[in-house]
Amino acid sequence: MKKKVCINIKSIQHTEEDNDTTELFTYGFLSKSRNKDEYVVTYEESEATGFDGSYVVLDIKENIVKMQRKGAVSSSLIIEKGKKHHCHYGTEYGEFMIGINADDIKNDLGDNGGNLYLKYTIDINSGFLSENEMFINIKECEA
Repeated sequence: MKKKVCINIKSIQHTEEDNDTTELFTYGFLSKSRNKDEYVVTYEESEATGFDGSYVVLDIKENIVKMQRKGAVSSSLIIEKGKKHHCHYGTEYGEFMIGINADDIKNDLGDNGGNLYLKYTIDINSGFLSENEMFINIKECEA
């Protein structure tokens, strides 16, 4: 099963000084993993995200999301409810390690799409950077 999907991503970043909201609409693919217990979502980044020339792979289980960005820059993030992970994050300015602690994950993805909600905190060297929320809607569509 590999389906063309429309993906809406709304991301809210809360820092000590400011709140920033970004929204992205893109096309991608939804499939099931070989062992059938997770969904895989893939899409290309765009100039709007600042990662033009890269693509993202989301491996989604019930309470854990693994995000890998590959291409012009690379990142590997693990967002798991109730656990902190130290992850590699790449930007056009360089690479660094960040800590990700997930407070909440709500996942109702099915074979035809659905919604994914992530709420997590990011730190650098154990210093608070931001609290983040992501609302991801995935539905079948013709690209």
